Amino acid sequence: MSGMKLYAASGISRRVILVLVLFLVCTGTPLKTAECRESEYFSIAKNIELLGDVYRKVSENYVDSIDTAEFMYAGIDGMLETLDPYTVFLDEKESVELGELTSGQYAGIGVRISEIAGEVYIVSVFEDTPASNAGLRVGDRIERVDRHVVKGKELDEVKNLIKGPAGSQVTLTVGRYGQNKERRFRLARREVKVNSIRYAGLFGNVGYFDMNTFGNRSADELTRAINEMHAAAMIRSRSMNAVILDLRNNPGGLLDVAVDVTGLFVDKGSRVVSTMGRDPESEIRYQTPRAPVAAGLPLAVLINRNSASASEIVAGAIQELDRGVIIGDRSFGKGFVQSVIGLPYDCTLKLTTAKYYTPSGRLIQKEHDWTGGVRKVLEREEMQDDKEIFYTRNRRKVYGGGGILPDIRVDGYSMSGYEAALRKAGMLFRYANKYRALNDTLPGSGIDRKAMMADFERFLESEKFSYQTEPEVLLGEVKQSLQDKHEGSSSKMDALVVSLENEMKLLAGKQKSSESETIARALEQEIMRHFDEDAARRSGVERDPVVKKALAILQDSSKYRKILSP
Repeated sequence: MSGMKLYAASGISRRVILVLVLFLVCTGTPLKTAECRESEYFSIAKNIELLGDVYRKVSENYVDSIDTAEFMYAGIDGMLETLDPYTVFLDEKESVELGELTSGQYAGIGVRISEIAGEVYIVSVFEDTPASNAGLRVGDRIERVDRHVVKGKELDEVKNLIKGPAGSQVTLTVGRYGQNKERRFRLARREVKVNSIRYAGLFGNVGYFDMNTFGNRSADELTRAINEMHAAAMIRSRSMNAVILDLRNNPGGLLDVAVDVTGLFVDKGSRVVSTMGRDPESEIRYQTPRAPVAAGLPLAVLINRNSASASEIVAGAIQELDRGVIIGDRSFGKGFVQSVIGLPYDCTLKLTTAKYYTPSGRLIQKEHDWTGGVRKVLEREEMQDDKEIFYTRNRRKVYGGGGILPDIRVDGYSMSGYEAALRKAGMLFRYANKYRALNDTLPGSGIDRKAMMADFERFLESEKFSYQTEPEVLLGEVKQSLQDKHEGSSSKMDALVVSLENEMKLLAGKQKSSESETIARALEQEIMRHFDEDAARRSGVERDPVVKKALAILQDSSKYRKILSP
């Protein structure tokens, strides 16, 4: 979800909306009625009439019957596709989902589900929810929701079956590894609040906060988490003297909330971001409204290529106000703001209405070609050059162009092809599920890795899992191509192919052997997650190379100051 401002417009009649759209498009702003020329108004009215006629003629005369609602939605989608990927029409169901994302709450039972190897599994259970209180756990395979058989259904359909009005009942029938008898859980749905702080922990004297969205309550949730870490440190007779705010893979959310989150760390009245629409006089400047809760504490903000929108507003402001060090990879590069406009029949239009700029005036939107293959309706967009120089409060150089470039570049964990193949096939998850079924608790001395990996290899064999490296796949395509073209067979060619296959198998074996330690750690963490999700998250944070770098910088005060005041 993008950085956005919310406007309530539901309940407006179709006629009022049509007149309003004509008026706004014609003038660019409702304050400039004198600039609306008669020719522009006529052009808009003519084209709307033409659109209506095309829709009616096709609906009435096309050779086959059509779904008129879906036909209209397709027309709206096609029209909006000529603009940008963030301007979208949402039907009633999608509008409800947007509201859930924004509010961070929904009526359900408190689980996250995923499709793994053709089955639907519970992959996370939220604390103090109907699911956790009833005893559902990570790894349970959902067979039926009420009387609906899950197998063969789309994941979104299963989610919608589980969700429902607060107070209503739902029955989940699940399978648990190693148990022949299915289990039935009858649960009362209730409002589930999803905390945007995915994990908070104290690492030495440094508070770590993993934030995954910017919803209505996110600033309050982060404030509460910071206060809880202060209290946890005091219990241990020490103080929290630095903060890591992890915004990696955070796609953003509400613009106002990004300002409030920034305000937890910077002085009251600090300029965080400004927005500007089509009219240059439409600029709005956003400043922090209250005193910070983490004033003066050294700060590191972690970003990567999936940190977007509101995440980039926070990172950009922290960087340019020289309030903290930005660590990780260049961010996504989304500098557009969407307004959410209510439409009749509980539909919604999420419309790009402005660009946002960091305190120094940077536009971090990366350049795209969004109109390839369709009619060009936009004039050429002017984007900043990635060599254009801006300056922070301490006169450090920062650059325009796409995304926020971190002060310190650190590559995060990157999966190998073998690990990616294991995860895609669900092998780590399913083995962890098996381990959890056979063990009531984790061994106090830790898992015996050698025995675990030997058992895991046997598990892969029983599941008939096979892995081919990219060169092996390419060689197989070459062999198939030769057969398809009937090139014939030659002893020299056959010997060469066999030799290559044997060499590649040796290389694949060496690759798997070299990655044994990495796979063992990943498997160990997945097993831990099936027992204790928070403990697994902490283990992952401790091993994270970007977090390690942040901890090292925050614990070296002279190096930290030197980065911010060169």
